[in-house]
Amino acid sequence: MIALDVDIQGAIGDLAVDVRFRTADEPLVIVGPNGAGKTTTLMMILGAMAPRRGRVALGDVPLFHRERGIDVPVERRQIAYLPQQLTLFPHLDVLQNVAYGIRAASRDARMQQAQVALRDMDALALASRRTSALSGGEAQRVALARALACRPAALLLDEPLASLDVTVRQDLRRFLSDRLRAWKLPTVLVTHDRADAEIVDGQMIVIESGSITQQGRLSELCERPATEFVKQFASR
Repeated sequence: MIALDVDIQGAIGDLAVDVRFRTADEPLVIVGPNGAGKTTTLMMILGAMAPRRGRVALGDVPLFHRERGIDVPVERRQIAYLPQQLTLFPHLDVLQNVAYGIRAASRDARMQQAQVALRDMDALALASRRTSALSGGEAQRVALARALACRPAALLLDEPLASLDVTVRQDLRRFLSDRLRAWKLPTVLVTHDRADAEIVDGQMIVIESGSITQQGRLSELCERPATEFVKQFASR
């Protein structure tokens, strides 16, 4: 099983980020207060920001290694990223959106691969729809299908359910949890919602002021909160 290994130190503005973790076939959940460095961590893993020091590797393949001068471009890292604010193209239908980033020998092959991705997300019926006609939950499934259509080796999710209303969030939360366990991709999920962490039920790390202040299962964090943030998160 391929693992995502992260050991990075960097900074954005006055915030210094220093994190180390490893995840393989079980999703890793990152929580922390606003401005703690959660999204910055994802950006450094993705390659959109360069750490000052450290390394990022997928299995035996180094994606970033400062001392060895390795910094693989974003488009070659084989990491899918789903931001909180979806970026579906309004001028394309759903199938065209999902097929957009697929590299294949022909247009037919691209479309076929996009259809498979939509089917995996139970969203194939939406293929001919315009993105402006999608509900929040439908748009999220399409965005996930597009992220996974390129068959990435790892997946980064930044607050993927935050913009949805409560009912849709509950339905999609269970669906996403089931899919993550079926895919067995190294996955990092950033969330502020305890219910997300609870249903994913993976290892968790807490980032505060750019550093990891606690890690373990949600039940372990709730039983022995190490900081005031963890105490409040556990009581939600």
